[in-house]
Amino acid sequence: MDDRIVTLETKMMAAEDLLDELNRTVWRQQQELDLLREQVRQLAQQVKTIQPANPLRPEDEIPPHW
Repeated sequence: MDDRIVTLETKMMAAEDLLDELNRTVWRQQQELDLLREQVRQLAQQVKTIQPANPLRPEDEIPPHW
């Protein structure tokens, strides 16, 4: 009976260690995801400032030879 308890305790400790490692991995991935979302938001804002609000229609453009 004592050996079974030791075996269970050992397995439980290993499972707790694995759970801690998984939690750290999820946390790191969440940090990276937050950073990437912010970068995408900033890039989208840059694209909005670069593109004109009212793009010219082809018929409004002056031909290059004028």
